[in-house]
Amino acid sequence: QVQLVESGGGLAQPGGSLRLSCAASGRTLSSHDVGWFRQLPGKEREFVAAIGWNDRWTYYMTYYAKSAQGRFTISRDRDQNMVYLQMNSLKPEDTAVYYCNWGTVKNGKLVPASESWGQGTQVTVSS
Repeated sequence: QVQLVESGGGLAQPGGSLRLSCAASGRTLSSHDVGWFRQLPGKEREFVAAIGWNDRWTYYMTYYAKSAQGRFTISRDRDQNMVYLQMNSLKPEDTAVYYCNWGTVKNGKLVPASESWGQGTQVTVSS
């Protein structure tokens, strides 16, 4: 069973930056799409960003929610089984618990292969 551990959250000021990390164990994710989701207070979990192979398995493609486009960058370290989310120009509305997961990108969004989620990491953007 895959275990996902998110870290790197914290308190940031509006306009600031944070870098989230996701460590996976129990399964090699190098051949899978992986991504980030977030859950805002009182709302359902939503897709943020994903990274996966193109059709020919020659390079990675990235996908972003409109709210993340231009501000967030997803990356992965295949050898270390890690996924990262660099978040710049943070806004108060980015305040949420952020989760990573693996699965398949469909229609520009990651569809998780498992309903098992990690603890997440809290991001708070406030002055």
